[in-house]
Amino acid sequence: SGRAGADEVLAWGRSFERLVRSPTGRAHFRHFLRGEFSEDNLLFWLACEELRAGTDDTSLPERMRTIYEEYISILSPREVSLDSRAREAINEGMEEPGVGTFDEAQQQIYMLMQRDSYPRFLASEHYRSLLQGAPDKSTAAVSQDSRPVNPRRR
Repeated sequence: SGRAGADEVLAWGRSFERLVRSPTGRAHFRHFLRGEFSEDNLLFWLACEELRAGTDDTSLPERMRTIYEEYISILSPREVSLDSRAREAINEGMEEPGVGTFDEAQQQIYMLMQRDSYPRFLASEHYRSLLQGAPDKSTAAVSQDSRPVNPRRR
């Protein structure tokens, strides 16, 4: 289930890194982002983590193409907001695919979530009800995000 202990919930409030590295924390953050229509930022960040971890059997160029089409392409409804430098780095990197191709973009999206979405999450009713340990309708509906995330530090 998506229940978290009080210590874990408090740790999410102290560190964005702890929040996104925790499967349960990530699930709650994702639920919150969905309500803000910015869930795609977290999904892009996770896709980059999975790419780096190499947990998928699909070929690297194929996985990179999927990420590109899903989150980078201006034609995608899930396009994440990146500056021109990050887009250029990706376009160059796609010519000779490597796990580092999305690094700059991933870092930009991480910083965006940390700077913008994270403070709003901490101020939300959803997080407050987690702190109080009383699941409300929004927290009870959240199930754990079991996708693997590489524990690499930034």
